[in-house]
Amino acid sequence: MKPPSSTSNTEPTLSVLARQLNLKHPLVQMSETIDWQSFEEKFGRVVKASGGRPALPTRLMVGLHYLKGLYNESDESVVAKWVENPYWQYFCGEQVFQHELPCHPTSLVKWRKQIGADGFEQLLGQIIQIAMRSAVMKPREIERVNVDTTVQEKAVAFPTDARLYNHARITLVRAARKRGVQLRQSYVRVGKYAFFKQSRYRVARQLKRARKYTRKLRTYLGRVIRDIERKLPQPDTEMTLLLSRAKQIEQQKRSDSNKLYSMHAPEVECIAKGKIHKRYEFGCKVWYLQHSDRKGFEAREPVLDTH
Repeated sequence: MKPPSSTSNTEPTLSVLARQLNLKHPLVQMSETIDWQSFEEKFGRVVKASGGRPALPTRLMVGLHYLKGLYNESDESVVAKWVENPYWQYFCGEQVFQHELPCHPTSLVKWRKQIGADGFEQLLGQIIQIAMRSAVMKPREIERVNVDTTVQEKAVAFPTDARLYNHARITLVRAARKRGVQLRQSYVRVGKYAFFKQSRYRVARQLKRARKYTRKLRTYLGRVIRDIERKLPQPDTEMTLLLSRAKQIEQQKRSDSNKLYSMHAPEVECIAKGKIHKRYEFGCKVWYLQHSDRKGFEAREPVLDTH
């Protein structure tokens, strides 16, 4: 079912809510400059309601996302504060003050998935057009593009040698059992014990004993790799990939380049950012685009690409 169209607040007859507000408020003036009808024409054909319930008004969803970005709110907080703020309700097209939540926070997530990246480009383009018409932004301010980089950290534990050896062995053992391969020994108990002892000795600064258990974990991994290769001479694609990653972890040295830091996320890199509190970060490099002028004005846009 198509979402209902909202009534414009720019009509000569003011609504009940508008009579109680200061019409010179920035949100009131901004709501009068936005072309809400263009959003309803575009998103009304995209957004579809599930079941028999009608879709939420397009102006409400667009307004909530504008408020979310303008005040740096989350989905939960923007919906909660919407009930308390009459200017927010007027901005989203309400005619009278509402005392209930406009929607569930998850509705914002579903709406974003439905409009896609093209919809967000229209939201951004509308703001840029308003800034141009009101002389807040000049065309020369978006002629220059700056590219900035940062690190997008991955959900991986700090990749010590002992942790990599132990995790690679556990991954191979799990994959072999899934394929019905009877291993000579899985090293489940002794591997867990060796990893525990290595970590305790490392914390206690008994480095010689810690290195001893690190070598044991590396030996366990090598035995599991060779046992799988003997009993599974023609592995499938997934098993071949796991074996190659495990071999790389077993053979890589401290001074090697292009090291592997995770079995499930081989794209993770060790990036030095020069921070005092965190010398290295493990993740991927992310690119950002920034428009700026000669005076130093910058407007950051979403992530462009990741590797």
